[in-house]
Amino acid sequence: MVLGIVLVLAGIILVFLAVVSFQSDQFKISRSTLISAPASVVFARVNDFHQWADWSPWEKLDPDMKKTFEGPKSGEGAIYRWTGNQKIGEGCMTITESRPDLIKLRLDFLKPFAATNEVEFAFKSEGEKTEVSWSMSGRKNFMFKTVHLFMNMDKMIGGEYEKGLEALKSLSETEKK
Repeated sequence: MVLGIVLVLAGIILVFLAVVSFQSDQFKISRSTLISAPASVVFARVNDFHQWADWSPWEKLDPDMKKTFEGPKSGEGAIYRWTGNQKIGEGCMTITESRPDLIKLRLDFLKPFAATNEVEFAFKSEGEKTEVSWSMSGRKNFMFKTVHLFMNMDKMIGGEYEKGLEALKSLSETEKK
């Protein structure tokens, strides 16, 4: 009887491990919006980490977070480090590429878990409007794959991206006026 229970449990564990193992080890989360402002206005808000407090949803989750800035004020080489509560953890962002149609960031999470991801903001002019796309991509280790079985990370992080893009839209459209 006990041996049967142990074998069933072992089988369940093996099936679970197989399901986790066969998941993709890559992820990408992306959201877009159309902003009634020139690309240069929107680009300037994203390209300068000092302006992120005005629109980034994570800045609102911990008003007491500690922030430091290094390197140039904006553009390639600008660095933003933060340490905050359990909702935002600790990490660092570095602008690795900055041109009028694209900003790339290296995003290093230190706490509550270690991870390195790539973030991109793409700016596409459409007359007097700008389509802005915000995406994050990276690799999923075994633990991250397990978490993905139980939590919809696209919905969670994507929801924050939607809030951030809405704030960016509101600020940029107000500035245009």
